[in-house]
Amino acid sequence: MKKRIVRYIKHVVVTFVLLGTFGIGFGLYHGASLNYSENPIMMNWDKDGPYVFFNNDRTLTVNYIRGNQEDGFYLEREAYNTTATIPVRCHFPLDHTNFELNINTAIDIPKSTYNDNQKIIAISDIESNFKTFRDFLVHNKVIDKQLNWIFGNGHLVLLGDFVDRGFSTTQVLWFIYKLEQDAKRKGGTVHFILGNHEVKNLQGNFESTSPKYVHVSAILGKQQTELYSQHSFLGQWITSKNTIELINGILFTHGGIHPEIAQYDLTLDEVNQIVRANYYMPYYPKKERTIEQLLISSHRGIAWYRGYFREDLTQEEVARGLKMFGAKMIVVGHTLQSRIKKYYNGKVIGIDVKHPKDYSKSFPNYLSEGLLIENEKHYRLFHDGEKKEI
Repeated sequence: MKKRIVRYIKHVVVTFVLLGTFGIGFGLYHGASLNYSENPIMMNWDKDGPYVFFNNDRTLTVNYIRGNQEDGFYLEREAYNTTATIPVRCHFPLDHTNFELNINTAIDIPKSTYNDNQKIIAISDIESNFKTFRDFLVHNKVIDKQLNWIFGNGHLVLLGDFVDRGFSTTQVLWFIYKLEQDAKRKGGTVHFILGNHEVKNLQGNFESTSPKYVHVSAILGKQQTELYSQHSFLGQWITSKNTIELINGILFTHGGIHPEIAQYDLTLDEVNQIVRANYYMPYYPKKERTIEQLLISSHRGIAWYRGYFREDLTQEEVARGLKMFGAKMIVVGHTLQSRIKKYYNGKVIGIDVKHPKDYSKSFPNYLSEGLLIENEKHYRLFHDGEKKEI
């Protein structure tokens, strides 16, 4: 009897071990991770900002949060004329990084097509992790340690979902703005191509946003939707951006091109105009099927589509979407990859990988990757500056 009980217990233990091992393996394969050892500095909001809001067509106010949770918070404010060059500063509390930049309220809509055969580095889905983003750019010689642009005439493509989940959304957005200005002066280009999470924030969907920004909004005396409204500078800047661009014959978009889009006679400019006009309009499926509904759909839209990895597409269906815009291949984020990979005979490259978190550790310990395109060759770029041809 005793032996039977011991044997039964062994069977139960072995079963649980096998199920646990399978569950962990399944979770890791699908991108699950365990975050631990959170750093309390993430709740340090002193010097957070700037938060810039227009008072009217002629003036705006720059706000910085000061104080702490124990003694209370207050706002440091300064008003400026909208025609002036506006100096601002940004603080990252984890390692006390500070950077300065100038705001120019004249915002241009970027082109949809570029053709100059310069190097391209692309990275996606940073998810509000300023340190991870900065360190990747430093190690891959896009910027130096003083955050100055050193990538010459190159293209830096930021392929969406740079917001949400983390605690440094404000720092990441202002850093992108600074990079844009610096690159332009040196002959380079920063392409901030919006992903579904940027669009969700514009539309007031904050289900993936750090709770920090509920509190930040309250300190500012605002609703959270006002952080990126047309009355905020960041809102006006973000809504000027594209969701798809063609750079040196390669398409870049966060999600992908649904096969139905190829049925329409559209240019890239027209696609971007349609999607841009709906940035503040939450999408709900409608009975009528229009190209507008297709492009902004939260399942089939440019910033949302996952079909390259989750649908049984044919090579011909992929090729039709590329041919429509005169592209030889497409690079996308949005759908998590174990590493940067090519699909469909090299016509699709997925670059969404798990990046380290600024304020916590994780198991497994993820390391950043990006994509380098140079001289018709494609490389995985690693967090330490090494590269490997795909």
